[in-house]
Amino acid sequence: MNQLHHIIQPIESDLNRFNRLFDETLTHPNKLLNVIFEHIRQHRGKQMRPILLLLVAREFGVPTEATYLSAVMLELLHNASLIHDDIVDESDERRGQAAVHSEYGNNVAVLVGDFLLSSSLEKAAQTGNLRIVEHISHLGKQLASGEIIQLSNTYEDEFSEDSYYDVIKLKTAALFSSAAEVGALSVAASEKQVALMTRFGSLLGMCFQIKDDIFDYFDNPQIGKPTGNDMSEGKLTLPVLYVLRTKANDRIKNLARRVRAGLATTEEIAELVQFTIDNGGVDYAQEVMQKYADVAVAILDRFKNEEIKQSLLSYIKFVSERTI
Repeated sequence: MNQLHHIIQPIESDLNRFNRLFDETLTHPNKLLNVIFEHIRQHRGKQMRPILLLLVAREFGVPTEATYLSAVMLELLHNASLIHDDIVDESDERRGQAAVHSEYGNNVAVLVGDFLLSSSLEKAAQTGNLRIVEHISHLGKQLASGEIIQLSNTYEDEFSEDSYYDVIKLKTAALFSSAAEVGALSVAASEKQVALMTRFGSLLGMCFQIKDDIFDYFDNPQIGKPTGNDMSEGKLTLPVLYVLRTKANDRIKNLARRVRAGLATTEEIAELVQFTIDNGGVDYAQEVMQKYADVAVAILDRFKNEEIKQSLLSYIKFVSERTI
């Protein structure tokens, strides 16, 4: 976490202000809601998206009230999507803790997710910036579309890397892209700067998700989700998709189909994981992720604020080299 501390140094006061506003938003007189909100507050994760938004805002101007509202807006939507995704995926853990639906039931979890989504739209309206309102509305559709495409992929017989990229662009990269874009919008950056930040955020999001998927192939108690969890949920990610395209025999392809159909045993999943590692799937995914990271680093050559530039270089390094 020392690396994260270095990243946030130029925006430490901004991040503190964001957290105060976020905590105020996640406070409610209803006892049940407040207990669940406390659960969310205590397990808020690394805050990668608000950090990105605030760093970008500092590069192009001075953060405004719209900047802080936008950061809260995105984090509320992100948390709403996590709660709903955990229900869909039937995942009982989130960040190493019990998922909301696991702790309080599906009915409550769905309603809490809806509450957070509505609160996100409310914060967007409070910015007074129609482009930010339009942006968050579009982002909600992207996240839902990504989840639907991911579900539909479970019925496909082919193993497509393109479909994988389509999903992570909508489900993960879109959030990072939005953070960078809205950070620039909130301080009235130029259209060229906004477009560049949209691209920059998307690259970071692709790196983040590919790295997250690589984690699933190794035992590590620090990771906030069980190893092998993606395959147990029927998801085939980039490492295994690569070996299915390049190295797999009929048996391995049949194993992959069983995984996708939710029929694979723990032993079969372990076999497929090991085959993926042994045949270069993880190395391939690492190389793809690094290419995205290299393009993101090149974009930072255009930054004028050296302190922000160094923080974002550390941010890219953290995303691509993290162990948690």
